[in-house]
Amino acid sequence: MSRAAGGGAPARAHEVHRELVHWLNAQALPVWASQGFDERHGCFQERLTPAGPVPGDARRARVQVRQVYVFANAPALGWPGPAAALVAAGLRHFLRHYRRGDGLFRTLCAADGMALDERAFLYDQAFVLLALAESRKVLGARADLAPQALGLLDALRRLLRRTGPGFESGLPERTPLLANPHMHLLEAALAWCEAGQDPGWRALVEEITALALTRLIDPASGALLERFGEDWRPLPVAQGQVVEPGHLFEWSWLLQRVGGAAALAAARRLVELGERHGVRGGVVLNELNPDLTLHDPGARLWPQTERLKANARLAVRAPEHWPAALEAAQALQRYLAGPAPGLWHDRLSPAGQFLEEPAPASSLYHIVCAIAEFGAALAVDAG
Repeated sequence: MSRAAGGGAPARAHEVHRELVHWLNAQALPVWASQGFDERHGCFQERLTPAGPVPGDARRARVQVRQVYVFANAPALGWPGPAAALVAAGLRHFLRHYRRGDGLFRTLCAADGMALDERAFLYDQAFVLLALAESRKVLGARADLAPQALGLLDALRRLLRRTGPGFESGLPERTPLLANPHMHLLEAALAWCEAGQDPGWRALVEEITALALTRLIDPASGALLERFGEDWRPLPVAQGQVVEPGHLFEWSWLLQRVGGAAALAAARRLVELGERHGVRGGVVLNELNPDLTLHDPGARLWPQTERLKANARLAVRAPEHWPAALEAAQALQRYLAGPAPGLWHDRLSPAGQFLEEPAPASSLYHIVCAIAEFGAALAVDAG
């Protein structure tokens, strides 16, 4: 395999990255900025087909703020479209219609903003915090962004803070305790730290990192578990316990960003386990049992992006990870050859066939983040 001049990455990795950026800027972002934005109501669509949006979809909070993230990062990837206008419109609609009286954000509204589900999930709040941080990239240090984030963080501490480490899962369903929302809360706190904001965000990074290293990661296997009881003891398989290879890679990517010997050692171990037990035929599978045997042999799109991110960042330190990063990028391209330009396949069956279904907007956050991380790692490698 030929190497790029001046670095350890294969030359093909640079080619695939250019192909991904071209697909994003020439196909995906134009489609999702037009058909994927509901001009009448000022919010983002949930799903697209080759014929356009799926009519009648309710609008999940997490999708609205993920799409804000997408367009906040689009200019840095070369998209010349109206990113700032889309971010501003999306935030305006979201902050007007999704905020509850207690300062948290409800999980579901109709397109016109009518509340459909008053529940507040930690997972959604984490993505609100991330969107507010990322919006600064196109809106600048707009006066309300940091206060909005700090206000939400205060609401989380008032309403979902546990007496022990971490946060409850939501209102009214406080348990089981879940790893996944904490992962995205760590992602949001890191984004605010990288924006040079309030040092309280660093304390949150340190708290969630400690939680991951001491409670979420099984000391016997080194794998990260998903579901826990009140005392952070892992729930059994009968209560839904699984290991998600995609999350092994995603946590690795975040722990690499945190840095420090313990976090980096755990990050390397998570990638090792993900590669050994969670990848078959060049794609990341959905779920393993806690003993790392196969549970769900299907393969969604998003775990491919997380494998790419984790291996690309790790390859900057350890070039032997470039082949896995390249394989993940090429697997992602298979999904992106969707039913129409700018759309994608979300699910690959165990038989190796893509399911024919609308493309979910929620995937674009993963795709954009992976392309950006891949490019950043390649730039450092060539550097």
